[in-house]
Amino acid sequence: MPRKKHETAFPASNTLLVLALLEDEDKYGYQIIRELECRSDQTFSMKEGTLYPILHGLEERGEVRSYERESDAGRRRRYYKLTRQGVKTLARCRQEWAVFCKQFGKVVGGEACVLG
Repeated sequence: MPRKKHETAFPASNTLLVLALLEDEDKYGYQIIRELECRSDQTFSMKEGTLYPILHGLEERGEVRSYERESDAGRRRRYYKLTRQGVKTLARCRQEWAVFCKQFGKVVGGEACVLG
């Protein structure tokens, strides 16, 4: 039976996901959504109505910056780029996630989360 797509369980984890997806390269909104689905083997999805407020908040805090450019397909798109502050925030969020997972694992048993 195919797995059902899930929105992430904790709203704060969405910020971590977006920052992590921008770590390797600049991406436009729909590309972020597709990459999330791909990397999670279609387990997670994020609606545009969830993604864009996260991106705008990250931009207001200086953790990402946006710019327009033509995509490979020839359309003008708004791309998002991780800033130095965003890299620091991503590292902090990963540390917080590791602590959360460790404590969660203590409650449910075993290793609950693994960071690559």
